Amino acid sequence: MSPVDGCLFCGIVAGDVPADIVRSDERTVAFRDVSPQAPVHVLIVPRRHIEHAGAVGPEDAGEVTALLVAARAVADAEGIGGKDRGYRLVCNVGPDALNSVPHLHMHLLGGRTFDWPPG
Repeated sequence: MSPVDGCLFCGIVAGDVPADIVRSDERTVAFRDVSPQAPVHVLIVPRRHIEHAGAVGPEDAGEVTALLVAARAVADAEGIGGKDRGYRLVCNVGPDALNSVPHLHMHLLGGRTFDWPPG
């Protein structure tokens, strides 16, 4: 799984750091954000450490697909999926986007209406 020492999300994936896990499969782990920005705010991470979305290459296609499949499953389970509802998926890259944990992760946000453009 190639964990990185000191990586918070690698610690959650390994079970060494507590988190409110909402979904887990062979490629991804999804858990509630500790500082939610919407009624539903779940982080979805690949089990394999990838630094961020800007570091994704062709060899990571399986993990990226797994993140999107997991996001849909979590959205459906949380009641925000389907054509009558909606959710936002966000990947932050680098300091200008306030990416605070250097492990690829996707924010799944929903349960309210969002403005555009985002802040």
